[in-house]
Order: sequence, then C-alpha cells, then structure tokens
Amino acid sequence: MKRAITPTSVERVMREDDFIVSKTDRKGIITYGNPTFIEFSGYSEDELIGTQHNIIRHPDMPRSAFKLVWDTIQSGKEVFAYVKNMSKDGGYYWVFAHITPDLGSDGSVIGYTSVRRCPSRKAIAAIEPVYRDMLLVEKRAGARDAIGAGTQVLLDLLGKSGIGYEELVFAL
Repeated sequence: MKRAITPTSVERVMREDDFIVSKTDRKGIITYGNPTFIEFSGYSEDELIGTQHNIIRHPDMPRSAFKLVWDTIQSGKEVFAYVKNMSKDGGYYWVFAHITPDLGSDGSVIGYTSVRRCPSRKAIAAIEPVYRDMLLVEKRAGARDAIGAGTQVLLDLLGKSGIGYEELVFAL
C-alpha cells in the first residue's frame, strides 16, 4: 500500500534555465524523466519509471484543472498550464508546463511529453487564488459534480475577462 505524503510549506524553486522533462504512455504511466525531473520530484528514476504521473500531484491542484489538461491532450492538441507539483518529501514546486501528445505513424496518440520551466512569481500569484477557488468549489460540490463545479469557476473567470484559456495563461 502506498504511503500518503503530507504536504509541507517547503518550496523548491526552479532555476531560470531548468527544464523538467517527462514522457508518459497514453494512460499517464511515466516512461522517461530527465535528471531535473528526478531532482525536483525527489524520487529515484526507478521509483518514477512505470508509475502514474500523478505521483507528483499536489493536493492544492484542482481536479478540474487536470481534466482540462487531459481533455486537451487526448484530443491531440497541446496545452500550456501552471501546475503546483509535490515532491516525495512533501515539498512543492511550481512549473509552467507545455504538454504535447506524441503521435504514432498512423497519427494516433501514443503518449505525452511534458516540458516544464520556471514560472514567473507574478503568474503564480495570479493563478494561486484561481486554483484555490476552484478547489474550494470542488470540495463543496462533492464527488459527483466536483469537476464540473471547478471548471465553472474557470469558465466564469474567462467570461469576465473576455479571453480564452490559452490567452489567460500567456497573459499571466
């Protein structure tokens, strides 16, 4: 049985020239992680390869944010997102992720590649309250409608701003 990791307030800040790279199969099982991914995750390569990528999911991240990402990449499109990840020791690190589908020779999705870089502190300060609101609404809605409720928070923000998701991400 997997031991639950308790989040801490210890932040690992990416260096400006860092790139965290990982690859997964279609189901999100890690098939590759570069040395920077291994460093920030706090896991060994052996612990990561063959494991679900959500091993680094931080509980502060709303489920609806991940649904948006999965829906986008499974449709064959790339997505950009700010993500708070959790290290093996419970610490956290923010990333600006660019996730792309890997296509087979027949054009079908066979996996995914994520390249993450250091996000700006301004972007983190802007996205944190959005994610906090999404998560709060998800918890209030309960299991049955959590993702829909969290997604509505984001849609309302986009509607008020008059911009699309990608425009929002690049405006931060």
